Amino acid sequence: MDYSSLTDQQVVQLAREGRERAFRELIGRYQRPVFSLIYRLVRDREKAEDLAQDTFIKVLNAIDRYDPAFKFSSWIFKIAHNTALDHLRRRTPDTLSLDGSPHATSAAETEATTITPESQDENPEEYTLNRELGSEIETAIGTLRVEYRTAIILCHVEGRPYEEIAQIMAVPLGTVKTYIHRGRKELMVALEHLRV
Repeated sequence: MDYSSLTDQQVVQLAREGRERAFRELIGRYQRPVFSLIYRLVRDREKAEDLAQDTFIKVLNAIDRYDPAFKFSSWIFKIAHNTALDHLRRRTPDTLSLDGSPHATSAAETEATTITPESQDENPEEYTLNRELGSEIETAIGTLRVEYRTAIILCHVEGRPYEEIAQIMAVPLGTVKTYIHRGRKELMVALEHLRV
């Protein structure tokens, strides 16, 4: 059976039946976006890897409680979001990085989680400038309070609609709109120096 051609709901049903390959398919589909979301929230690559693993363990243990009436992506992102928030609440102040900078990473890991505005016909100089701009945006997002950061990441990085973000964050739709509006305003101020 070609699992890649199945919908998330179909793969979940097979995972519920105990098919290990179906669960591996779900991990394959969501490993990168789940890690990316958690990493941008906790700003620590090693901890993000641990928390992403915790997320998938929780998903496996709760797969029978998933309601197919909702998008699977909303459900798994909600678990990832809550796992990251639990970590942030437990974290002691002396473990916080003052600049929010990530630990040393490989080029492939950086590529997987970096925002890079790009054009199809950019030259090497434009590519470098775009990478620097992406890095500036990442740093600015990292300074936002966690609610704004989550809403901005889900909306502008993951491309999730407001209604789904409200489900993931377990807040009213109006609150999501407020978070995104305030987050954008703070980002505009933080990135003011980039305006020409």
